[in-house]
Amino acid sequence: METPTEDLSFEEALKELETIVGQLERGDTPLQQAIELYERGNKLRQRCSDRLDAAQARIEAIRLDAEGKPAGVRPFAAG
Repeated sequence: METPTEDLSFEEALKELETIVGQLERGDTPLQQAIELYERGNKLRQRCSDRLDAAQARIEAIRLDAEGKPAGVRPFAAG
């Protein structure tokens, strides 16, 4: 049973995605399995993208002082 993508950390999703890409690049995967791998890979890609977007938003929420040094954070409101 596959772990739902929403339960994977960024690192876990990326590692699984890399494995899938390797399998597909070999070109010896039966068509139906390749389709299933592609679908899973697409979900993993989206999970990684979402996690990176969330991390970027957190980074952008860091306030800088007049000298450009971190002075604190402001809450990030996810839309």
